Amino acid sequence: MNLVKTKTLVAGVILGALLVSSNFANAVQPKLKITDITMPSATEENQLATKRAATRLTQSHYRKFQLDDAFSEKIFDRYIKSLDYSRNTFLQSDIDELRTKYGTVLDDQLNQGDLSAAFAIYELMTKRRYERYVYALSLLDREPDLKGQEQIEIDREKAAFPKTQQEIDKLWEQRVKNDVISLKLKDKKWSEIKAKLTKRYNLAIRRLTQTKADDVLQTYLNAFAREIDPHTSYLAPRTAKSFNESMNLSLEGIGATLQSEDDETTIKSLVPGAPADKSKKLQAGDKIVGVGQAKGEIEDVVGWRLEDIVDKIKGRKGTKVRLEIEPAKGGKTRIVTLVRDRIRIEDQAAKLTVDKVEGKNIGVIKIPSFYIGLTEDVKKLLVQMNKKKVEGLIVDLRENGGGALTEAVGLSGLFITDGPIVQVRDAYQRIRIHEDDDSAQQYKGPLVVMINRYSASASEIFAAAIQDYNRGVIVGQNTFGKGTVQQSRTLNFVYDLDQTPLGLLQYTIQKFYRINGGSTQLKGVAADIKFPEIIDAKEYGEEKEDNALPWDKIPASNYSEVGNAREAVSVMTEKHLARIAKDPEFIALNEELKIRDERRERKFLSLNYAKRKLENDQDDARRLKDINERFKREGKKALKDIDDLPKDYEAPDFFLKEAEKMTVDLVLFEQNKVNQSKPQTQTAQ
Repeated sequence: MNLVKTKTLVAGVILGALLVSSNFANAVQPKLKITDITMPSATEENQLATKRAATRLTQSHYRKFQLDDAFSEKIFDRYIKSLDYSRNTFLQSDIDELRTKYGTVLDDQLNQGDLSAAFAIYELMTKRRYERYVYALSLLDREPDLKGQEQIEIDREKAAFPKTQQEIDKLWEQRVKNDVISLKLKDKKWSEIKAKLTKRYNLAIRRLTQTKADDVLQTYLNAFAREIDPHTSYLAPRTAKSFNESMNLSLEGIGATLQSEDDETTIKSLVPGAPADKSKKLQAGDKIVGVGQAKGEIEDVVGWRLEDIVDKIKGRKGTKVRLEIEPAKGGKTRIVTLVRDRIRIEDQAAKLTVDKVEGKNIGVIKIPSFYIGLTEDVKKLLVQMNKKKVEGLIVDLRENGGGALTEAVGLSGLFITDGPIVQVRDAYQRIRIHEDDDSAQQYKGPLVVMINRYSASASEIFAAAIQDYNRGVIVGQNTFGKGTVQQSRTLNFVYDLDQTPLGLLQYTIQKFYRINGGSTQLKGVAADIKFPEIIDAKEYGEEKEDNALPWDKIPASNYSEVGNAREAVSVMTEKHLARIAKDPEFIALNEELKIRDERRERKFLSLNYAKRKLENDQDDARRLKDINERFKREGKKALKDIDDLPKDYEAPDFFLKEAEKMTVDLVLFEQNKVNQSKPQTQTAQ
């Protein structure tokens, strides 16, 4: 297929959609025509990256598989899923036609670096997506009827593709009604809703014009990679750069975190001490509407993809960037000139806090990820902690999705003398043991590790090692269950010389196992003391993946327990349960979780505004009641309406507060044990 001619092709096949919308005399029209959408062509770099990715994955992945016609069908299905997850873009006839053409040829094309099928499928998705948004806009000519008994299917991942135009139109009518209800529940009037949705759907169409060849390639190669296992992926050059920056916690830029909503790019936060912060000319909430370099014009970036705006702002240390800013408080736009610098993303680094809890100094080290340099950072924090005479420590791994295996081993080593930390087995069944080989133990005191369902990979290695050595008590929720090891390899070769970057391949090379021989794959790490499951385990976790590698076990390593922390578990559990039974925060949480579990079974959501508003009002009333009760305990003034709650309000971390009390229980348990072991003396009477 000649991809250079796709602009004309798309324009031709879209005519039907325009004829459909023309039936609406007063229909809202899209700002962009189909002729404004030009599909990119696959580059030579894309083709080379494809060939090399196929070779690397078939030869080096932990899971041995055959890239044949059967596997091609699976890649096809996963690619379609990534393009149309909710099955409301393609018709069944589209799928049938595409499957006939491409279902069994993707294996051959991947080996040859041929991307014609990938781009043709993506092109049809773009055409269909344009049609759907044109139809959605046409529905905004009049306010919809929201008084009937109609419902929208909540999760269409496994639903049938619509067979007719009438069926797919119905799906989009339901989607538009749901969008209207969502805004109506925010007290928006129809005129405001119409303007908002018109803008939203037009921006969705505009984003179709911003597709780059690398975007198509990344989506397609990820369909291939993730069919092998859930944690194998391809990162296009720009994504790979961001990944490397996050792993090293540094980048060159201005030190501002940005977020995008509709066409507006807003400053979310400023990194302390970075150029944006030091300028004193920017603040959270300011909107960036234009970006320019040291010289030349400032480009209007309204409606741009966030990644493209970030690329414009980032640059080499010492260079200048000019931002056109629309102040958060309103007023005229202004130009702010900043000099880029090297930024350390401190928000993602380990942090120490020390609280006085029931007369005891309790330290908390929050670790957001296992970045390069984590072990050294924590070692410094432990020195600070000792100076503050901390009596018990919590290592908080909640929401920590993992990172570098070397850092998981290094961090574990700070809490034991020496010995094995984790075992890994490769595709050839060879087992290697990663050990802490120094005898230094940086912290010997009472230790609690907090985990939840989002704690994964390296977090599970650390938690499992602490548990197997009986070094600390694990509290929280069962972890994610990711027991595989990935390595990152550039697709560029050393002899490529001036070859443009081809991107990065992350692929599974090993499975890791606890030192007791069991895998954390699928099963994860179970907490010694459980917290309420605030993260729905039925919705999140490795076991939800349809192609996750299986659980198994290998022989245990040669190790000996270095502590006896679990002796305290029964006592800690008893005190923990007694506290949370009376704790109003946990009581309110359990009520919320009960409602969540009941609603989890829902397959449809009502499109009757009155019903939705009633449920929404009940939810708001319950939340307002819980917040006002919290404010009363905190000595704060009660709210009259839930909308009066500040947008940046953060609820107290009562899970952490309870974990601190549990750590005090552990400290006292160990102190009592020491006292009981001391020899007793009697005075003669």
